Amino acid sequence: MKENVIKNKSFAFALRIVKAFQFLSDKKEFILSKQMLRSGTAIGAMVREAEQAESSADFVHKMAIALKEANETEYWIELLAQSNYLDEKASVSLKEDLTEILKLLTSIIKSTKGNAKK
Repeated sequence: MKENVIKNKSFAFALRIVKAFQFLSDKKEFILSKQMLRSGTAIGAMVREAEQAESSADFVHKMAIALKEANETEYWIELLAQSNYLDEKASVSLKEDLTEILKLLTSIIKSTKGNAKK
């Protein structure tokens, strides 16, 4: 069976987000970190939903939602970093992983749309 890179990376990222949320909860930051937790774990959930898509259009739609959640997660990470809840090392590391996911999702969406036009 072929390895599903986006599925694996989005799941690993979700685990990192859960751990970051736990860390931030210890620092008594609940509001922004909860937003990051919600959107950061939704990426992988939408990728999983896309696996069971009913059509190519449904697949693209679910992957596009995952892309939107990834963009939102980037916002929360930046906000937490700028407000000094996340240190630079943690925020840079999370954003690097997220950038990979954003690129993968964008590529998957474009190639699926391209294949659908053929």
